[in-house]
Amino acid sequence: MSNQYNKSALATLCTVFFFWGFIAASNSVFIPFCKTYFNIDQFQSQLVDFAFYGAYYIGALSLFVVSSLIKRDILNNWGYKNGIVYGLLLSAIGAFIMYPVTAGAEQGQTGVFYLVLIAFFIVALGFSLQQTAANPFTVALGDPKTGSHRLNLTGGINSFGTTIGPVVVSLVIFGSASWSTDELAQMITNNEITLMTVQKLYLGVGVLFLVAAALFHFSKKLPALKSDTAFEPANKARNLLLVLTLIIVGCFGYIFSTYAGTEAATEAIEKIRLILLFVALSAVIASVFYANTSARKNAKGWGAMKYPQLVLGMLAIFTYVGVEVTIGSNLGELLKQGVAETGLNALGLPVLNDSQLGSYISLYWGGLMIGRWVGAVTVFNPSKGLKKVLLIIVPYVAFGVIILVNSIKYSFTTNEILFFAICIAVQIGGFFLAKDSPVKTLKIFSFLGILGMLIGLFSSGNVALFAFLSGGLSCSIMWPCIFTLSIAGLGKYTSQGSAFLVMMILGGGIIPPVQGKLADVFTIQSSYWIAVACFAYLLFYAFRTKAVLDKQGVDY
Repeated sequence: MSNQYNKSALATLCTVFFFWGFIAASNSVFIPFCKTYFNIDQFQSQLVDFAFYGAYYIGALSLFVVSSLIKRDILNNWGYKNGIVYGLLLSAIGAFIMYPVTAGAEQGQTGVFYLVLIAFFIVALGFSLQQTAANPFTVALGDPKTGSHRLNLTGGINSFGTTIGPVVVSLVIFGSASWSTDELAQMITNNEITLMTVQKLYLGVGVLFLVAAALFHFSKKLPALKSDTAFEPANKARNLLLVLTLIIVGCFGYIFSTYAGTEAATEAIEKIRLILLFVALSAVIASVFYANTSARKNAKGWGAMKYPQLVLGMLAIFTYVGVEVTIGSNLGELLKQGVAETGLNALGLPVLNDSQLGSYISLYWGGLMIGRWVGAVTVFNPSKGLKKVLLIIVPYVAFGVIILVNSIKYSFTTNEILFFAICIAVQIGGFFLAKDSPVKTLKIFSFLGILGMLIGLFSSGNVALFAFLSGGLSCSIMWPCIFTLSIAGLGKYTSQGSAFLVMMILGGGIIPPVQGKLADVFTIQSSYWIAVACFAYLLFYAFRTKAVLDKQGVDY
């Protein structure tokens, strides 16, 4: 595989990273709208994430299983470039399907919601194929030692998509007007706000997917790139993942069946649903540790899973994607849910409605953009002095972009700008302390994530709100660190290890529904304890993976 740095190829590759971010973050606005429009509970609304991120798992697992059966790496035969093209075409099909499944839908038609989930699943299935190819492709476009910096750069483009996605979708669905909660509810009831705008949005997105596919297919500057390593079978790993899939499908399938009736759920049914969600979550955790333990006794048949840094990294990707998505996806309900006695929301702030959520969700996802822009600074090889200056300036330039994008519909108050500026200052301090070390970066930002969630849980008002919003800043730099550390020292198993890591994006499909059901059973604010648990594992991973790699003598 050529390591020649190809800037034009990297620029072309950035387009797919933008798409992932735009659609994924848009879900955070679409989720609370679906809850209102289709008359569903918080758990059901989080099934948007289950369908979306579950597709990543199913897509990557399908490629691995089929490759195992034919004993040949399908993606490598296609080449990374063609893999991205095929993924874009699949996503276009999903986007176009959104039109017929929502045609004529009216408020309260829950059955239509499940058809929408199928369309989301197909879109994300294409994303899974794109991401399985695009991440190693990005690393392969230059020196492997600077691969994490290129991932930060593409991640920064991805995060620009996450920043503008919620604003654009909010404008598309609700327009530029600011409706009161009662007015908005009445408009939805009267079908004055319908899914027609969503249909048009996804038709447009589908066309863009086709344009991007054509751009990749006909681009002569974009190398095909294939891995020069042979496919490595891992029958034990494959069988374990298939068993895990059956457990997850069984748990969610039973939960879906309990929603089939029209009668209201009893307290006992709600507890059963919550228990089954934790069974699915525990199955993922248990599978990872079983693989780690078994591979240490007999590595044969485990493939890349015989490396503890990868197995631990799989759970790290699972929890990282899970916490990143669940904070944003449940944020809308946190700001919407009123407390009857006070008329304020769970944080003691004025209750917001669906049309007012986009800017705060954009601010959360914008936090990821800020961190990734900072992480990408190293790609341009600045001098030490200039780099220090950029570490301070770039975050606030990115913040300015966020404010500018949101000015289309909403103007942040001086207090809101000040609160988030303080959060950014803390993040800048973290970057200076980390000194570009993936392990130190994970330790510092995992700790900041825990701290932010605990402050959000035990405080109220803007302090609590911006503590939760700071979760985006904490998550911003984690993906390239985890990915780089997890595949370090894997050698011929690197490609297979990358596929296993992409499968674990499943965390974005499991953890948000778990939090959604916790919110249904307890309270929306207390449900954020699951975010604390995710950050706690990431802190453990940072310490543990350092010990593992040091023992192996791997340079990271």
